[in-house]
Amino acid sequence: MSKRLFVSFLLIVFPLFAAAQAKELPDFTDLVEKQGPAVVNISTTQIVKQNRMMPQFPFDEDDPAFDMFRRFMPHSMPNTPPHEFKNQSLGSGFIISADGLILTNAHVVEGADEVLVRLTDKREFKAKVLGADLRTDVALIRIDANGLPVVKIGDPNRLRVGEWVIAIGSPFGFDASVTAGIVSAKGRALPQENYVPFIQTDVAINPGNSGGPLFNMKGEVVGINSQIYSRSGGYQGIAFAIPIDVAMDIQAQLKASGHVSRGRLGVVIQEVTKELADSFGLQKPVGALVTSVEKGSPAEKAGIVAGDIILKFDGKTVNQSSDLPRIVGATRPGNKSVMQVWRKGATKDMAIAVGEMQEDKVAARGARQGKPADAATVNKLGLVLVEPTAEQRRQLGIPNGLVVEDVRNGGMRTDLRSGDIILALIDKGVQSEIKTVDQFNGLIAKLDKSSTITLLVRRGEGQTFITIKGVGDK
Repeated sequence: MSKRLFVSFLLIVFPLFAAAQAKELPDFTDLVEKQGPAVVNISTTQIVKQNRMMPQFPFDEDDPAFDMFRRFMPHSMPNTPPHEFKNQSLGSGFIISADGLILTNAHVVEGADEVLVRLTDKREFKAKVLGADLRTDVALIRIDANGLPVVKIGDPNRLRVGEWVIAIGSPFGFDASVTAGIVSAKGRALPQENYVPFIQTDVAINPGNSGGPLFNMKGEVVGINSQIYSRSGGYQGIAFAIPIDVAMDIQAQLKASGHVSRGRLGVVIQEVTKELADSFGLQKPVGALVTSVEKGSPAEKAGIVAGDIILKFDGKTVNQSSDLPRIVGATRPGNKSVMQVWRKGATKDMAIAVGEMQEDKVAARGARQGKPADAATVNKLGLVLVEPTAEQRRQLGIPNGLVVEDVRNGGMRTDLRSGDIILALIDKGVQSEIKTVDQFNGLIAKLDKSSTITLLVRRGEGQTFITIKGVGDK
């Protein structure tokens, strides 16, 4: 090909290639122009009162040094009025009704004495908090205005991983800032966040974006930007949004009553690992493993026991343990539901009347130490075990069990800790209640080198299952 022909070829092909590339890149301008006015800046003020000259002790009250510091350090002066200062913070929100209803994050307005909303046209309004739900981090506020621009609500279930999305908000107070990215994952479960299947994105989210909307390319809100994963405190490429269908269900309850009603079972659960699935004779690691059942709870009344694996609830599959709180929480209290559980190597359907979620309660800690049957004896798992007295069992609220007095061999073989109470041993789906040291040692003595067992363990005020591999290796 001659040089002239090659140049002519490039002049024809390159514009076509550039045009094709341009079509693949999204254009957000119309979306931002149309939907941006419905996004608001939220600033909050919290008035904090503190006595003057109040010393800050670097000790807990039960530390011997605390009393000395309290005695000799100066206290607040009598008849001195407390000092007031204002704690201010920023966030974002979006208008969902023309008469002033606004969605945002609960942590944006939590504890605020004053909430101020600023629109894109610079108008400012004092807002009233109609309700906030800390479990999902959703809050509903209202301003006294009419004829406001409103966002369109989308369906987050139709989102696809890799799809373009954008956020509009006020990072660091910079109003109406637009950032873009893609959906990185759906249905993310985060630690201590049991009621939200988060949308993960790589959209740049920073302090001040909290409570702002996440839009799809149709200009529909599909989520509320809520959290980031960061070691620095700033954006590092991973952000999480609350699906808008979850948020709209919460806001409907907040609007109606100011609080959220959730279903509850009264169980403590944990994830089913591959090792646990093998121990319980389950083909694959799915479901939520029940570690304990609250006395008098709906679960106890339905016949659920520790060791059951809940596979389905009301026809909805429980693929992982984090699915169960969301499914049950979305069930109205009093609803008659059916659970499918895995018990003793087979599935079983059980009917249950769903209870209502109450505030968390912290139980008192009981006595944990007993009298060793043989303090010098270390069993093949490297454990020194204790048989609690009748009084100690009564205080702990357990009929039987062994206290782990010590863990030898550097804890290489097990995740057990000193103070744990072994309640039962599960081998190949068969659960044996543990009553004496001799009984326990006899059970593990029969196991071969390839055996994997699971122990039901009381730890503090809760229960958990711990799997031990290669029991017979020692």
